[in-house]
Amino acid sequence: MEYIPNTKEEQHQMLRTIGVETIEDLLGDIPSEIRLTRGLQLPPPLSEPELKTELLRLSERNADLLHHISFLGAGAYDHHIPSVVNHLAFRSEFYTAYTPYQAEMSQGLLQTIYEFQTMICELTGMEVANASLYDGGSALAEAGMMALRVTRRNKILVSSTIHPFHRAALKTYLSGLKTSLIELPFENGATDLVAVGNQLGEDVACVLIQTPNFLGCLEPLEGLAQEVHRHGALLGVSVDPISLALLKSPGEAGADIVVGEGQGMGCGLNFGGPNLGFFSTKKEYVRQMPGRVVGATVDSKGRRGYCLTLQTREQHIKRERATSNICTNEALAALAATVYLSVMGRQGLREVGRLCLQKAHYLKHRLCEIKGFETAFQRPFFKEFVVKTPAPPARLNKRLFRHKIIGGLDLGGVSRKWKNHWLVCVTEKRTKDEMDQFVNILKQTVS
Repeated sequence: MEYIPNTKEEQHQMLRTIGVETIEDLLGDIPSEIRLTRGLQLPPPLSEPELKTELLRLSERNADLLHHISFLGAGAYDHHIPSVVNHLAFRSEFYTAYTPYQAEMSQGLLQTIYEFQTMICELTGMEVANASLYDGGSALAEAGMMALRVTRRNKILVSSTIHPFHRAALKTYLSGLKTSLIELPFENGATDLVAVGNQLGEDVACVLIQTPNFLGCLEPLEGLAQEVHRHGALLGVSVDPISLALLKSPGEAGADIVVGEGQGMGCGLNFGGPNLGFFSTKKEYVRQMPGRVVGATVDSKGRRGYCLTLQTREQHIKRERATSNICTNEALAALAATVYLSVMGRQGLREVGRLCLQKAHYLKHRLCEIKGFETAFQRPFFKEFVVKTPAPPARLNKRLFRHKIIGGLDLGGVSRKWKNHWLVCVTEKRTKDEMDQFVNILKQTVS
């Protein structure tokens, strides 16, 4: 039983033992301007029905997507989640489970992860996938780290059209290494291939690119892959998995590593998390892949079973030779993605992608009918696009929000060179009436 000192003398004795006189001495490093100098002023206790009413009242202050229409994307997307996803993912045997440590005791969980890996390989056109990572940013960073190990080179070229948060994660991962990180410029919404050719050399480990990229545009992969491989480097591609229902897979286009953010596959927005990173590559690089891999086998009686085939983590046998310090996988989010992909199937996922594509093009066309709005980049895009606006996007978003519409991302907040540039997202959930309402409010705002 834990001992709790209950007299002032005992408390003083404990403080003297650790070399201080008062509790205040322990708090000396906390700046005085942020310390609470009054009592907590808690309200009186509530009964259970009163508490439920109060919590409901507080929740109604949130701008949730049950009451608001969202045209905001930029890495987190409002896709439809079939009811069966949460019904299965929130079963107690899954919902309360952590990453499997006594792994072979968790056959059901291991099977779901095995199926997840299989589906990711089918989507990306790669040969092996791991048991998921934290998010798209950590997956991109791990792709860069793996390329350094595989090639034994010390320079990474990263496109400036990759999501800025993901580039920041990569920079953080590389901060303690003797590695050069070179950002590639873009031209008309996509990576400048001439700049790539000028930077490639014998010291480049990989080129990292995103398609559809942060600006919504598709990147030319096939010609890029050939050029990268000609210099002995690897090509790492970050993708939106929903787009792969319509586009040629990065594996077919010559990519060596394919990663991405899987939140759109059955995971809600949830105020920004948890997210889901996926990671796939060629079989020849499996020993350098981060995280863990679940494999299928048979037991002594010939019955099918699942086990952790590779665990290249610092917590397990690899220790100082581990490929990564990723110490968990997003098992619950990966399960949601597995159920989502199983329920949607090839045809369903293709239909989601088709609706995103068509609706996004419809809205872009309608927006460009408004005086002062124009397309920023003449490039193919999937479900996001950038338009130049006659008024600050922040002002437009404020006006839209009064009508319970969440507008696009003000790119001026990302970079000064993108002042009056607006990144707008359209998923399969948006209806024609919602898009027309969006356009009509903007017409009134800028007229």
